[in-house]
Amino acid sequence: MATLVLTVAGSIIGGPIGAAIGAAIGQQVDQRLFAPKGRTGPRLGDLAVQTSTYGTPLPKLFGKVRVAGSVIWATDLVESRRKVSSGKGQPKSTVFSYSANVAIALSARPIGSVGRIWADGKLLRGAAGDFKTPCQFRLYTGGPDQAVDPLISAMEGVEQTPAYTGLAYAVFEDLALEDYGNRIPSLSFEVIAEDGPVALGDMAVELADDGLSAGPTPLIDGMAVTGESVLAVLATLREAMPFRIHPQAGNLHLTTTGTDSGSLTRNDLVVRTGEEATRWQSVRKAGDVPAMLALRYNDPDRDYQPGLQRSLRATGARREARIDLAATLTADRARGTVQALHKALAAGSDEVRVSLPWRWLGLSLGSTLTLPGSAYRWQLVSLTFEGMALDARFRQEALADTIAPTGTAGRGVAEADRLHGPTRLVLMDLPPLSDTPATAPLVAVAAAGPQEGWRRAALLMSRDGGAHWEDAGETAAPALIGTCLSVLGAAGPHLEDRRNDLVVQLLNAGMDLSDADAAAMADGANSAMIGAEMIQFARAEPLANGHYRLSGLWRGRRGTEWAVALHGSGEDFVLLDQDALRLLDIPNGTTALTVSATGLGDGDDGVLASIPATGQATRPLSPCHINMEAESGGVRLRWTRRSRNGWRWDDAVDAPLGEEQERYGIDIIPDTGVPRYAESNEPAWLYDADQRAEDLAAGVTQLQVQIFQIGTFGRSASANSTISIA
Repeated sequence: MATLVLTVAGSIIGGPIGAAIGAAIGQQVDQRLFAPKGRTGPRLGDLAVQTSTYGTPLPKLFGKVRVAGSVIWATDLVESRRKVSSGKGQPKSTVFSYSANVAIALSARPIGSVGRIWADGKLLRGAAGDFKTPCQFRLYTGGPDQAVDPLISAMEGVEQTPAYTGLAYAVFEDLALEDYGNRIPSLSFEVIAEDGPVALGDMAVELADDGLSAGPTPLIDGMAVTGESVLAVLATLREAMPFRIHPQAGNLHLTTTGTDSGSLTRNDLVVRTGEEATRWQSVRKAGDVPAMLALRYNDPDRDYQPGLQRSLRATGARREARIDLAATLTADRARGTVQALHKALAAGSDEVRVSLPWRWLGLSLGSTLTLPGSAYRWQLVSLTFEGMALDARFRQEALADTIAPTGTAGRGVAEADRLHGPTRLVLMDLPPLSDTPATAPLVAVAAAGPQEGWRRAALLMSRDGGAHWEDAGETAAPALIGTCLSVLGAAGPHLEDRRNDLVVQLLNAGMDLSDADAAAMADGANSAMIGAEMIQFARAEPLANGHYRLSGLWRGRRGTEWAVALHGSGEDFVLLDQDALRLLDIPNGTTALTVSATGLGDGDDGVLASIPATGQATRPLSPCHINMEAESGGVRLRWTRRSRNGWRWDDAVDAPLGEEQERYGIDIIPDTGVPRYAESNEPAWLYDADQRAEDLAAGVTQLQVQIFQIGTFGRSASANSTISIA
């Protein structure tokens, strides 16, 4: 406030002339105070680290900024435990998880809203307000009627809990910490304190409370002002955005334009020695203007990481300069700012000295006028007394740009902001997936979301139709899920299916499919479940809108040939990736299973799916290669045994049994009369002469024979044949 003080002092000491002298001296003092070398305001990165130190000054936020804030209240970490399966056949283990309750002060003045939130540099809340980690969030904007937070009140007591009016703060309740190493992460917030850009003058007037007014001033998009003086804040900004402070009506007035004092003519200039040349003396300091001027700032389009805009001018100098501005600017505004500053520096390198008569004594520093013979306006930068005349120094002002410059933020390293969205849940009773026979059903959960940001969901399962529920852990990595848009026709499992193809639509745009050659498919590549059938595909032709046409199909894989003719419309498609499947630990004998999945986009009720648990992985494979030969007036049937423990067909080597004993059941269904049942302990059965005679007497002409293997945990699908006896 040096100008105001010295102006008043000058008026007391010397009347109007003294006041003018005092004003001139005061403004020169202000210029000294605003010199860049004395800057003590905030710098880039000052608010990048969250603090909880008692006595740390809280910033006042203007516009749009990213700040870390200060922890003002927290509880101990909340520990939860649950029993989860460690894998098929493994005992359940106790898993501990932790959550946090914490309140964080953001601004010492009211704000409008909070946008994105980062935790340890990763998005915790997206621009749409969606949280990537489970929590309850409450924002208090700092208004005068701000309510007391219910959690803090419940923990500390009503009488001990302030409403923190005038302080904007955020409360996290039950913030899950699993993603952050079970500790409270470093949080930073995108705060919107005012809508749109902020005028520096308006910000300074609010900070000063009194004694300062403002006219037109430069705009910034946001700034966090810490506990520095108004003078220090203005000094920080003035290096990049020149403005003027001059007395007005007993106060200081902040503006980009000086007082318009009209025009000088040659008759206004004093001739000291009788020579015309002494009326006007040019002073040029072109070497002081850098050839390149760079401005470093906080760019909202780069998640408020530092941005850099440059201005180049042919100044004849090789010097380069950079200014750090602790404020938020868009790339366009930053480009315009640095170009305007560079232009002003270049124009300001042209100065003139003139002598004026005493009647111009009231001319104040910073005022502008037109000089004779010049198309520019000139700003008064110094006024001294010499030889009963005023020695005035004027600096040329740059002409305003008629076209607003544009800038680019460049390519940042911002994290993609993807919505989590609801959960798509698919349950599958899988066939054997390895060469080791399974001892329990392989019921798998595949889950993903229609948005690419889907991550996971908590699982509950019920074996009694929803009467009782038990914890089933969490989903695995997002699975590649789709919907079949065509019905897959039947085909044999022994040769590549070149007659059928399948069109599928994948769940979201981040999913894709690729081709696989025969060698890769032999190793299991491109395996997928379509209903109850496991297939493989050689070619995945991309179509529009996430559609793919699958062809070169291998059908009925891993013993699912019984399902090749059971397809319908709208079936689920799931690419089998073990990292994306959550196998549920269910005992043998389970007949049906219901699963509930609850993710961030599913609401309180979650998503339900049910499936009959037939235990495909524990059932033996059906026999194959049935042949018949006449024997002793009857027919002997022979077949080949297949095994869950012998997927390779090695020449001259029997597949290992894979069951506790070798045993087969045979259903005999005549075309008339009563069906009957037989068993065999070898891969053969004799339909003897006595049975044939009995069937002929009953009018039977043919028999339908269904042969299945009886395994440790159930029986296989059947291999079928027909015996003609007429």
